[in-house]
Amino acid sequence: MSTGLIIALIVIVAVVVVAAAVLALRARAGAGGGGSLKRRFGPEYERAVTRHDGDERAAARELAERVKRHGSMEKRSLSGAERERYESRWAAAQERFVDSPREAVAEADRLLSEVAAARGFPDGGHYETQVEALSVHHAHHVHGYRRVHLAAHTAPGRDGTADGAGPGTGTEEMREAMIEARALFEELVTPDRRDARADRHDTAGRQEPARREGRARDEGRDGAATDGRHRSHLPWAPTRRHAKGS
Repeated sequence: MSTGLIIALIVIVAVVVVAAAVLALRARAGAGGGGSLKRRFGPEYERAVTRHDGDERAAARELAERVKRHGSMEKRSLSGAERERYESRWAAAQERFVDSPREAVAEADRLLSEVAAARGFPDGGHYETQVEALSVHHAHHVHGYRRVHLAAHTAPGRDGTADGAGPGTGTEEMREAMIEARALFEELVTPDRRDARADRHDTAGRQEPARREGRARDEGRDGAATDGRHRSHLPWAPTRRHAKGS
């Protein structure tokens, strides 16, 4: 066997070995990526697999694209006042459910859209994009939003169920949708560490004007003691007159 033939065989074997190693690494990376996505997305991963007729690779590609588009999104903090306002609206929607379940579901749908937008997710006017982004950061609870949105945008039939939606889409279905959607709502309004810092800053900001007003009031009283002519210009004078006249 000639030296040239030996060298050629060695090169061929080396190429085959390298190619096999590359393929093995890719397969391992793909399997690891799929497992990571499955852990991250949970039920959302299973939903994607079902939508792709059991093709896990196709589902993994779709979810990886979602992470690429929305994974680096920074959430905005809610102030304490904003959280209280949203929570009051949700509580009112729950109370309304007893008498007007469809109106309550519609309000829950609007509220989730508004809270998500306030936290920095895409605007609710682009529902599919908003849900896609929410699925990246709140994968375990985003389906409740889908259920509420579907119920809110499906016309009721004569029997109280949704036209064309089949059985089980009446009041009980809406109640279950509200319960499931509440988990996402609570995640969106629950303060994290960043929100806590913002709350402290907001509280300090609201306390400082009060402190300044208190100092001004004290200074005003001191001034009034030496010059009664300035008493009518004190901040509390109009309030005192109003209270007396009422």
